[in-house]
Amino acid sequence: MVKIEAEAGLDRFREFLILSTCRSFMPIELKEDPSVFPEREEGPGPIYVEAEDKVTVQKMGEITFVKVNDALGVIYESKSGNTKLKWRQIRGRIGKVTGTASGNSVTNLITAGVIGKSYIEKILKEEQKISENGIPNIDDSGTDKPQRASAEGNV
Repeated sequence: MVKIEAEAGLDRFREFLILSTCRSFMPIELKEDPSVFPEREEGPGPIYVEAEDKVTVQKMGEITFVKVNDALGVIYESKSGNTKLKWRQIRGRIGKVTGTASGNSVTNLITAGVIGKSYIEKILKEEQKISENGIPNIDDSGTDKPQRASAEGNV
């Protein structure tokens, strides 16, 4: 899991939603309209767009496509529950994306342009620094990972 905290345009986050949920079946006319977003209310993995105004355009299976006017926020959770992200408006169509993302979601965030590869490289370097300074990393199971000895011989 990767912690995400980055500024991103609403269009980029919308692209992430489409890549993660409905790119294979979203009608092209809806995909080309930047005001149309996927939502999922039922079952695991809710997706919700908070907006001043929205109208249902079409429903396909578990995904409802909504036409949005002035999005204030977007909440996304993957079906597995491994990714939980929120986009919150800062000004206009620019917002802040926060939460945690799985490896697959990180790939979709990069592909959509929400984050760059340099963002992930920076996180990996920070984790490596922590590991080299002798502070234990905690893996997904909650157990300490083995530590590398530093040049001074400290563990």
